[in-house]
Amino acid sequence: MNKVITEFIGTFFLVMGSALGGGIGAALALMIMVYAGGHISGAHYNPAVSLAVWIRGKLSIGDLIGYWMSQVAGALLAAIVVANIFGVEGSSVCVIADDGISKAIIAELLGTFALAYVVLNVATAKGTNGNSFYGLAIGGTVLAMATVIGKFSGGAFNPAVAIGLSLQKTFCWPQIWIYLLGGFAGAALAGLVFKLNNPEDR
Repeated sequence: MNKVITEFIGTFFLVMGSALGGGIGAALALMIMVYAGGHISGAHYNPAVSLAVWIRGKLSIGDLIGYWMSQVAGALLAAIVVANIFGVEGSSVCVIADDGISKAIIAELLGTFALAYVVLNVATAKGTNGNSFYGLAIGGTVLAMATVIGKFSGGAFNPAVAIGLSLQKTFCWPQIWIYLLGGFAGAALAGLVFKLNNPEDR
């Protein structure tokens, strides 16, 4: 139970940071929540990252499902708080133009790949076990990807963030599939690459 509570809290603040502070808000919220919850749940706060960790072999299928449920719940509550308490609601205008869908999918895939790849290497690898820089590395990855390629998709790199921002109307629901496809594909690729690169790290 402590793991799913941690994932709920971390995802809540990540989505709130994304909705109210953009890429910088998301990166800072993620960094501090990684340090707060990393020792409890691994601090994924992202269904795609959880998928990558499961592929890597560091998460059971039961925990994966529990993480997904708590992450989505945290994202939805954050969206409700941002829209109804702080009064910040988007316009539901789709961020991605019709002729930019392929670029958006690739941006979400690459951004999520980078994030999941960094998480696997700094937070789950034997060679970096016990390090103290993982929160900075993970938050920095989100900021870097949001700055470099976020303009092509809105820079979610996280299916839970995409769901939350769609409910809050920064993103639009008809385009949610782009974030799900790009995010999960990028994370799956990161998990497979990690296993290929680290055959001795089981």
